[in-house]
Amino acid sequence: MKTFFGWFFISFFAIGSAFLFRSASSEVSAVQTIGQVVGSHIDEEILYLSSNSTIYADNGQIVAEIPSEGGINRSYLPFEQLPETVVHAFVATEDRRFFQHLGFDASGMARALITNVSSGEIDQGASTITQQMVRNIFLDHSQTYQRKMSELLYAHELEQRFSKEEILELYLNSIYFGNHAYGIEAASQLYFSEHSDQLSLAQVAFLTSIPNNPTVYNPFTSMENTNKRKEWVLLKMKEEGYINEAEFDDAISETIELHRSSLRNLYPDYTDFVKKEFLELIQATEGYDEEAAQERLNELFKKGIRIETALEPNRQHALKESFYQELPADVEGASIVVRNDDRRIVAISHGREFESGHFMLAVDSYRPHGSAFKPLIDFAPYFEKTGTSIDQVVNANPSDSCTQQERDKRILGCVANYNDVLPGSVTLREAFKHSYNIPAQQLLNTVGIEEAIAYLEPFQFKKMHDEQRDISLALGTLDVSVYEMVQAYQTFAHDGFFTPARAITGVYDEHLDPLYQWPDQEEKQVWSKETNDKIRTLMSEVVQSGTGRDIRLSTNGYIGGKTGTTNDYRDLTFSGMTDDYTATVWVGRDTGYVEDLSPKRPAMNIWEAAVR
Repeated sequence: MKTFFGWFFISFFAIGSAFLFRSASSEVSAVQTIGQVVGSHIDEEILYLSSNSTIYADNGQIVAEIPSEGGINRSYLPFEQLPETVVHAFVATEDRRFFQHLGFDASGMARALITNVSSGEIDQGASTITQQMVRNIFLDHSQTYQRKMSELLYAHELEQRFSKEEILELYLNSIYFGNHAYGIEAASQLYFSEHSDQLSLAQVAFLTSIPNNPTVYNPFTSMENTNKRKEWVLLKMKEEGYINEAEFDDAISETIELHRSSLRNLYPDYTDFVKKEFLELIQATEGYDEEAAQERLNELFKKGIRIETALEPNRQHALKESFYQELPADVEGASIVVRNDDRRIVAISHGREFESGHFMLAVDSYRPHGSAFKPLIDFAPYFEKTGTSIDQVVNANPSDSCTQQERDKRILGCVANYNDVLPGSVTLREAFKHSYNIPAQQLLNTVGIEEAIAYLEPFQFKKMHDEQRDISLALGTLDVSVYEMVQAYQTFAHDGFFTPARAITGVYDEHLDPLYQWPDQEEKQVWSKETNDKIRTLMSEVVQSGTGRDIRLSTNGYIGGKTGTTNDYRDLTFSGMTDDYTATVWVGRDTGYVEDLSPKRPAMNIWEAAVR
């Protein structure tokens, strides 16, 4: 009897609420109506559903999906993109009078009332799609009369504020399909690795079965249960006239095969860098400190933003594969590739293995790059200051009077050349091509250490002001990152002018309205075109007949670069460019040396793969 009166009261209250929502007497005009009270809690911001954010490659391919807060996997679809079969399946099974009622179904409630009185419990709730959406977003799932009344009030108010299409859009994007998937699109991707508009009728019916009880109808653990309910869904769709007998028979006979997928992150090396750069972009645009920028970034990721990048997937794949081909498992490496025409970062590799969220060698590791640093610290500043020809003759032999202690400390004129060669008097062309050390020291000494460093200020080498700045800088002893080196080298592709290369081309909200873009930056002239042309000529000769002669790119255009080897072969590097791309490669062991790899020229081989 208690159950009977409870449901009687709900039915009566629901009908009365409709009247109260629509009218108010003059005597209570100063008092809020029930609709106003409920409506004050219905805010479009509250109704906003979090969605996965996406990172796009240059060709429009989605390469990464970032779940919103709490690991919620949702790919939000506007109503016009929801497949018609999905709408029909849920209306047929969950609320066949959805397009007629005002938020609650009085006839459905009456049927549920009879069933519940018979059982003595609340076995059927007669919840409409609108009520279910209210329960998912505003209320809990308790089976009490108080909650049921709140549900009716919210449902009616929502029907006054939103169209049926808007309510269906929210519903089909909010319902839980199990295994952290919310909404039909995320469910389709999770269980079938397909977009929802590619699903068959049988697959739609199969997915429609899950939200009724995601535990009982979990496809990964209870396939038989889900298939049985799928048949019931198809029957309801046929009864409601959404499908005919032939379509029903075909769908019933179709075998459902799961193709499980996880959120995409095809190139974690690159996409992790994009997240770092996005933080910098927010700081640069909004003027936030790092903590405030991180809060803003987290807030945006909850909303489901679109980050477009310059990533070239084929180049990224080729670069990554080259590390597996060229390096044994105990050797590490890193590389970054920049497209010259628009200064965009198109590929990044941490080396053989990389796990998202971990230390990234290409950006976070600082190691000396040896002679690959000489064009920046020695030759370009010297040419800029003196205007000297690349055919100027210099002495390349260390002094005979140097003590062993002076050699060990690399005092000016006492450092040894590679393999202890004594070439005598050579041109700067030869000194550069064969990477002699004595001329490099002489050039830096002529310019002056502080003046040479001043030329490099636009590149913002992080460790430049942390380490001892002496004549050993001439030999490339400064700890630098791959990221810093490729940024500096891409200046040689732009007549001596520098602007930072970026990965992100634009950030957009869920409506594809622009949120962030890197602002145009004025180019900084680091050195003159004349100096730049001299360096390009020298780097070209390195590849033609110098230390980089093992490079065998088939191109009629420009190829140039500089090799680097550090003390005792701890590091092997190569930085250089073609007409189209600039790239830096580093190879080394975290502890130990790579002299055993030096004859195989792995850094140059990887560089070829990067720019080919």
